[in-house]
Amino acid sequence: QVQLVESGGGLVQPGGSLRLSCAASGSIVSVSTMQWFRQAPGKEREFIATIGSGGMTIYADSVEGRFTISRDNAKNTMYLQMNSLRLEDTAVYYCSLIAGRQYWGQGIQVTVSS
Repeated sequence: QVQLVESGGGLVQPGGSLRLSCAASGSIVSVSTMQWFRQAPGKEREFIATIGSGGMTIYADSVEGRFTISRDNAKNTMYLQMNSLRLEDTAVYYCSLIAGRQYWGQGIQVTVSS
């Protein structure tokens, strides 16, 4: 059973930065595709970014150029560096790992507000 734990969320002003972390149990990060999603109040969960086992990355248009997904295989951890945050980035952020099936973290709140 894979467990994912997000950390690093919180309150930030517009234009600020945050880095989210997603720690996975077991040494499977290096061989798995990992993703970030988010869900704003009243909206459906949306894809943010993905990083493949070979390091290839893909971003949603809404975060391209502002967010960076990365992975530290030695630490079994994935990251999401979020810069130039906007009010509309406010959401619960979820990490996901695909290994035979899709696993989800519990989610972490990111609030962008002045």
